[in-house]
Amino acid sequence: MTEELAAAPVRRDRRAERRAATVREILDAAWRLADERGLTGWPLKDVADAVGMRTPSLYVYFASKNDLYDAMFADGYRRLLERAEATPRNGTPREVLHRAAHVFVDFCAEDPARFQLLFLRTLPGFEPSEQSYALALEPLTLIAEILAAAGGGDAATLDLYTALLTGLASQQISNDPGGDRWRRLIDTAVDRILPPS
Repeated sequence: MTEELAAAPVRRDRRAERRAATVREILDAAWRLADERGLTGWPLKDVADAVGMRTPSLYVYFASKNDLYDAMFADGYRRLLERAEATPRNGTPREVLHRAAHVFVDFCAEDPARFQLLFLRTLPGFEPSEQSYALALEPLTLIAEILAAAGGGDAATLDLYTALLTGLASQQISNDPGGDRWRRLIDTAVDRILPPS
């Protein structure tokens, strides 16, 4: 009997797979519109049109624009976590922190709309759900651990680190898109908030 169970094929949940694929398609369309027109420059009808569905059908997946923003927020943090997980952690804690800082600023600068949604309060009335906000805390916890290992383990240093890097990313996006004027300051900023090595 055990062999029969082991040999039985696993049944796929095709309905869940189709739903997940549609949600991904909607998110991709919303990100494209946000990149083209800004976070608020498009109605849900435009998202529905972009994926080839009627607007009422979109409400089956997202009850409101804020629900879609919430899914985008979670999606953005999942992408940041993927980037963090792919970042090598070899070297001294200070070297790892420098590498993480570059990854963060690059991640922010490559997609201004995503940067605004994840790190600035640009959408009146939007608050991420508890579940989405929990994703936002994961990279912060990771950076706090790396900072502590590098000698900057207090809350004030974490606040300064996040403020400096978010500020550098904002300046890069606003004043030198595609360039490296503020990216060049990342290592200096990290070194200045850490105790001398």
